[in-house]
Amino acid sequence: MSSYRHTLETSAAAHQRGDSAALALVVETEGSTYVGPGAMALFGAREGQTGWLSGGCLEPEIEKRARSAAAQSRIEWMDIDTRDDEDLIGGSALGCRGRLRLALLPLSVMRGWPALVEAWKLGHVPLRISVSTQGEVLAEVGDLQQRWRMDAAHSEEFHPSAGIWNLSIPAPPAVLVFGAGPETPTLLPLLRSLGWMTTLVERRARWLPEARHADARMEASPQTAMSMLERAFDAALVMNHNFEVDREALDALAEGEIAFVGLLGPVRRREDLFRVLPPAARETLLPRLHSPVGLKLGGQGPEAIALSIAAQLQAYRFPQ
Repeated sequence: MSSYRHTLETSAAAHQRGDSAALALVVETEGSTYVGPGAMALFGAREGQTGWLSGGCLEPEIEKRARSAAAQSRIEWMDIDTRDDEDLIGGSALGCRGRLRLALLPLSVMRGWPALVEAWKLGHVPLRISVSTQGEVLAEVGDLQQRWRMDAAHSEEFHPSAGIWNLSIPAPPAVLVFGAGPETPTLLPLLRSLGWMTTLVERRARWLPEARHADARMEASPQTAMSMLERAFDAALVMNHNFEVDREALDALAEGEIAFVGLLGPVRRREDLFRVLPPAARETLLPRLHSPVGLKLGGQGPEAIALSIAAQLQAYRFPQ
C-alpha cells in the first residue's frame, strides 16, 4: 500500500513531462511473492525507479523490458516464475517460490492519466484498472474514466486470448491533524511516505511554518475546519500541546464521524479534558478515542513519539 501513492504521483509527473517511462503493473501472482496483484513500479522517469516488485533482484530485468515498452509505445508482458528448485539454489537465487505476471504499460499512450491520479488522491474511492491481453486498458476513479487501446507484444505465456485482469488500487488513507508541534517534522513526512494524505489544522503563528510538511493546511479553528471539510478522513490526531485548543478540537470531533481519534498526552490529560467536555461529546468520543495515542515502542522525544503514532495509525488502517 505504501508504494501506491509515491509511484502514482511520480507517474503523473512523468506523464506531464513526456518522459519515456512505463508502469509495471502486477496482474497476477502465484505462490510466495514479494508483492500481490495491483502492486506497481515505474521505470524510465526522470526520478529513476519508483516502487519495488521484489527485494531488488528482479528489477533490472523488469526495467529492461519496461524501457522497451516505453520506447515502442506498446504493452509488454512478463511472466517471472521462480518456483523451481534451480531458482532456489542457482539461477536467479531469489529464495522465493512464486510467480509474477506483469503488464508493462507505456505512459505516453495513457491520455488523461494525471487527472485520474489526482482524482484518486483527493477522493475516497479506489482506482480501478482493467487490462486485457488484447491491449485494452480501462482506468476509472468514480465517474472519471479513461480507455486506451495499445499495441501488445505477446508471448506463449500471454496469448491474445489469455484473458483480462481487473485490479483495484485502494484510495489512500487520510488523516486530519489538529495542531503542529515538535513531532510534526517527523510525523507528517513519515505518514506521507506510508501513503497517507495529511491535512494540518493550525492557526497559531508560531507553528504555521510546520504546515509545509502537510499535503494541505487549514488556518482555522477546529470547529470552522470541521465545517469546511469536503473529504472523508480515516483518522484524526489531536496534538496541539495546548489544553484549551485540544478541548476545542475534541468538541468539534465529537460532532463528526471520524472513526479513529488519537489524543496526545498522558491519561491524566485525557481525564482533565473529559471533565470540561459536555456529556454528549464524551459519550460519542469515548468509543473512538485512542489515548494516549501511539504504540509503546520505547524511546523518548518527539521522533520516538512520531514513530509510535505512525505505527498505530498504520496498524489501525491495515489490520493483519
